Formats: sequence, structure tokens, C-alpha cells
Amino acid sequence: MKKWQCKVCGYVHAGDAPPAECPVCGALASEFEAVVETGKSQWHKVGSVAELSKTELRQLEIGGKKIALSFRDGRFGAIAGNCLHVGGPLGCGCVRDDYVVCPWHGWMFHRITGEARSGIPAAVPRYELKQEAGDLYIDLASATPAKHAPHPKHPLTREIVRAPGPVRVVGISTTVMEKNYQRESTSELLLQSALEHAAARGAETKLIRLNELKFRACEGYYSKSAEACTWPCTITQMDAADELTQVYEACVFWADVVLIATPIRWGSASSLYYKMAERMNCIQNQIHLANRILIQNKVASFIITGGQDNVQAVAGQMLTFFGLLGFVFPPFPFVGHSRGWTAEDMENNVAAVKSSDELYTLVRELAERSVALAGNLIAAN
Repeated sequence: MKKWQCKVCGYVHAGDAPPAECPVCGALASEFEAVVETGKSQWHKVGSVAELSKTELRQLEIGGKKIALSFRDGRFGAIAGNCLHVGGPLGCGCVRDDYVVCPWHGWMFHRITGEARSGIPAAVPRYELKQEAGDLYIDLASATPAKHAPHPKHPLTREIVRAPGPVRVVGISTTVMEKNYQRESTSELLLQSALEHAAARGAETKLIRLNELKFRACEGYYSKSAEACTWPCTITQMDAADELTQVYEACVFWADVVLIATPIRWGSASSLYYKMAERMNCIQNQIHLANRILIQNKVASFIITGGQDNVQAVAGQMLTFFGLLGFVFPPFPFVGHSRGWTAEDMENNVAAVKSSDELYTLVRELAERSVALAGNLIAAN
């Protein structure tokens, strides 16, 4: 039976053809290559021992194979250059306590044996080396098999299928408040009114307060390499306590309408909004990394309030970002409110919003437009 090896993570598949998708890293069939098993040594000259020993770790390509070559304490080590996680270039990382650390997500493999850290039953292939006449040689046929630690797929990797039922609306409040002494938030008050109105019209609703969730800020994996940004988010995969899963679940799987509410802080949306948006960028990155659109036939709309003005600029940024995620917008997709630059009596903001019948009418109408558009999209698909 033929064998096929994933060029991204090293997984070996037995069969007449490569799998449609790598079960480990998700690479497509085009990323697999046939494994040639000759049983004979395949020695390749790497280079001068004197020159190669000057660098502790380097990434090489030899005979079509990516190799992480290391030198430490007078000894060379050669392991596969692709990390088992999502194929990060191990040779571009660093060596820590004799382990090669992947520069993308910090996975570690022993530089000589290829074994993962103690307690993790995984390993990248390792290769035999020899020195002759001052030169270093590697035997590509000596590769040990990659070992993958068994683990279930993350729940967020499941197929996106809309469950039958009424239009579903999630409201996301991005107001930042001191949790022990919470005050009223004008944007959240209007959001709650919009959700209540949607529910009265037959929609199923839920409210997510970002202020109640514990989640880390984006750690910039995309800045290391585009492919280092994954779905689910790398942080979500590695941190079981990450609570932004509630937002991912709601936006990608559950909701037909996403209604975002934010205060205006220093002319911008709240810091929590941006913290969420940076983490949600992994949704948009899947479009060009994997030709995978996670958001389809979903509606987004916005509620923006502040003591001072800049509503249009905040709305423009939010519309752009959610549009790039794949959301569509109803006519007049946001409600904005500001008392103006000279309204320094901030303590009166909540009372001004509460007493405004017009604002409550506007957010209810926004909810109606959003639900109606979502209903049309559901019917058409």
C-alpha cells in the first residue's frame, strides 16, 4: 500500500491516494507527497562542519526535506523542520534546554531525539548524521516516523450548520466597568432594549457582556507568519480557560444577527471591543489562508453612544471590520448618540439616554430591520 506524507506536519497516511485533508493539521491533499521507501541510505552533504557549528540552530532544505539543524555542546542534531502543530519552521526558532522551540506557537522537540517534552507522546522525525573530511552529512532515509499525541479536535472545528428555529440574535456589550461597583451603561441599556424588542417579535436572543469574560489579548501570531494564525484562535486551542469561545460560538455557529454595543472612549470604540476584534481576526484570516468563509448569511448592526462626538468614525471602523468578516448590514445599520463635545456634565449622560423615547424607538427599529434581513437570508438559503 502506498504511503503519503503531509509536507506541513509530517503525518503519514496509508492508502492509494492522499487524504482530502490532513487529520492533524488540516492541510489539503495537494500538501501530501508520496513516500519513497528504498531501504537504502540517502546521504547528502550538508556543508562544512566548521561553518555549520557557528550557528546554534538553522533551517535547511536538503533533498526536498526541511531540516532543523542544531549544534550545541560539541554535538549536531537534525530533526524535521516542520512543527507537528501547524507546520511552523522549527529551524527558525531557538534552542532551550536542548529542545528546539517552534517560533510560531512554542511547541518544543528535543534537538537530538525529536521527542516532545516529557509527558507528551509526540515526536518529529530525526535524522542520522556523520562527519567525513571536515564535512557534515545527513541520511534522509534514516528518518524516524513522526508521532502525534492523540487529542480530540476542538469543538470549534466542527462543520457550520444552522440549526432549525427562529432568527437568533446575540447582543455583545463591550462596555468596560469596575465589576464590584458597576454603573449603568448607556450603550448596554439600549442594547438590552433592542434584544427585548427582538424577543417580543419572536427571535431567540442572548446577551454577552465582554466585561464578564476572561480572555487574553491577541498575541500577534499572524505577525510571525500568516499561517501561524489558526482557526480556532491559537490562544483558544492552547488555553482551555479562554472564554472568548462564547463569542466564537455565538458569531460563527449560533447567531443570525450580531448586535454590537460600544461606548465612545477617546473618540474610539471601547478597549474591550478592540481586544475582541483583534482575536476575531482569525475568522477573517481563514478566507485567504484556507479559502474558508466562516461567516455567511449573517447580519451585523451596531449601537454607539458617548458623551462626546465621533460616532461616524467609530461606526466606519466597525462596519469595515465586520464587513470583512463576511457579515451583511441592514439599511441604516447603526444607531449613534452623542451629547456633543461641550457636554462635560458626564453625570447626566445616563439620564439623558433613559429619558429619550427617540433613542429607544431607533434601537428597536434597528433590531426589527436586522431580524427581517436575517429572516430573508435564512429563507433564501
